[in-house]
Amino acid sequence: MDSPPATAGNDVIETPREQMNIVVVGHVDHGKSTVVGRLFADTGSLPEGKLEAVRKECERTGKPFEYAFLLDALTDEQDQGITIDTARAFFKTSKRDYIIIDAPGHIEFLKNMISGAARAEAAVLVIDAKEGVRENSRRHGYILSMLGIRQVVVLVNKMDLVGRSASHFEAIEKEFREFLSSIGAVSPKHFIPVSAVNGENLATRSREMPWYKGPTLLESLDEFKKAPPKTDRPFRMPVQAVYKFVSEGDDRRIVAGRIESGKAKVGDKMVFYPSNKSTTIKSIEVFNAPSRREIEAGWSTGFTLTEEIYVTRGEIMAPADLAPLVSTRLRANLIWLGKKPFSPDRDYKLKIHTQAVPVRIRKVNKVIDASLTPSVRGTSLPSSFPAVTGGESMDPLPATAGDDGGKRAINRHDVADLVLETRQPIAFDPIAESEATGRFVIVDGYDIAGGGIIISAEKDEKEDLRAQAQLRDFNWIRGGVSQEARAAKHGHEPALLMFVGKAGVGKHKIARAVEKALFEKGMAAYMLDGTNVLLGVDADLVWMQSTQAELVRRFAEVAHLLLDAGHLVISTTNAIGLADFAAVQALIPDFPVLAIDINSSGAAVGPADLSLTGQESETVVLERVADLLKKHQITPL
Repeated sequence: MDSPPATAGNDVIETPREQMNIVVVGHVDHGKSTVVGRLFADTGSLPEGKLEAVRKECERTGKPFEYAFLLDALTDEQDQGITIDTARAFFKTSKRDYIIIDAPGHIEFLKNMISGAARAEAAVLVIDAKEGVRENSRRHGYILSMLGIRQVVVLVNKMDLVGRSASHFEAIEKEFREFLSSIGAVSPKHFIPVSAVNGENLATRSREMPWYKGPTLLESLDEFKKAPPKTDRPFRMPVQAVYKFVSEGDDRRIVAGRIESGKAKVGDKMVFYPSNKSTTIKSIEVFNAPSRREIEAGWSTGFTLTEEIYVTRGEIMAPADLAPLVSTRLRANLIWLGKKPFSPDRDYKLKIHTQAVPVRIRKVNKVIDASLTPSVRGTSLPSSFPAVTGGESMDPLPATAGDDGGKRAINRHDVADLVLETRQPIAFDPIAESEATGRFVIVDGYDIAGGGIIISAEKDEKEDLRAQAQLRDFNWIRGGVSQEARAAKHGHEPALLMFVGKAGVGKHKIARAVEKALFEKGMAAYMLDGTNVLLGVDADLVWMQSTQAELVRRFAEVAHLLLDAGHLVISTTNAIGLADFAAVQALIPDFPVLAIDINSSGAAVGPADLSLTGQESETVVLERVADLLKKHQITPL
């Protein structure tokens, strides 16, 4: 039995009505704004006198009245007759309240359309019956699927211009369903023949199209299912920043961010991904508000932790039993809006939640180009990652063509199914599980040039190593001294500096100089030469290619012990080169691992945080290493 409504005195407090965000999309001039304007008028959702005011304004300016004017609030839009920005408005049915996002249809405002659609839970796609399926009709159909919008209804508008022909309507439905099927997009729930200007099959059934037996637009909208609240999903908080207080006896270390989903309370056990560092929530910190024991999605907050661990911006705080995915490769659907093509031959930056990392195209599975003819371009690229100089840019890497010989670049307004590869492991979720940690943008220089959603994680060569590291870290027995206490004592955070390069380039000399300089500054610096590990821990191994993986594993585990003791570990070895850097990084996810490449030619041969030629003076080398440590917040600024 339903509970009676709550009361306050003699007043009845109404239960809040359900709301749903709906985006209306379609090719330019296919009647989106007219559909929305007519909906407002037919559902009585307009402010008092608004309809009459718009009619009078049209008479005054000599314009014919259009229902689209009820929505278009921007002067430029009424002057040009196109929607430029995403307008938001409201109407309601007996079931729920709707927030309508009217997205622009012109191709030049595609970024605005995506911005609007990204906030929607369901969509209405409008096709002009007379013009039929056009370029942006197809493009918008794919983008809705790409954004993870699974509830879609298609309106075939302006049926009055084609004599309200059933066969004409059915031909458009057949063509569009076949197109969506060919690209793997979700098929719309309903196709509805409408005449928006006459209000047919929007709020009321058309008497002029008796052959149509399906729902009206309003009826179809009410069939849509509301997404479950974010509080019911697994806990996710991307780390925004870590704050340390030192004044007036306040020694709190607060990990701050916005809770994107789920709930958390004091005493909950949490893990930070991809570093695998586990801890328990000690307190919940909210700015200028009473202390709390619990907190949920939507709050920007901070946590103090029972174990003082080193975590950085871009990690995701989550429960161990409901973990996000961690990988360097992710399968994604992407739309490219950059002025230059998205090329596999150069570097970009991937921004996802609070993380930003170098990224490249690993493989292009399928592209729908500007003419929207689906084509498979199975292009795979070499496994080695483009070089990074000074931690900022990556050198171009020659790409290999796929068997089909198709073009590999993704052009402006193309949408693609592809695999991206990041330089280091990142934590994320598939879009079906979390929008906030499943959407990303690609930055080219200083411009956002593309965006997309993550479908799944792709297996990479280091997945087994990350699993080994996770098993070790989850069962690690901590001593009586915290990492924060060690860092306070030593004056720095622990980190591994790997000097890599060919034999004879001066790695050992430079590494010894760096160790000595850091030690003389009072830091806990130790040089871990690979030869010493090889002669001791690896004495039972026979040097051959088959044991290389075990050499790398043992080296990383020795380094991990020194890092856990709070040291700055300086490493140099010819047995472990830059090609093994990713393996070492996978085995040490909980501490910074920085590669310093020494190459006499000045051209880095792989991913590196700093590149040297070996010809620099000792003073210059020490200055650049010091800047690198400060940049990664290992030593104080």
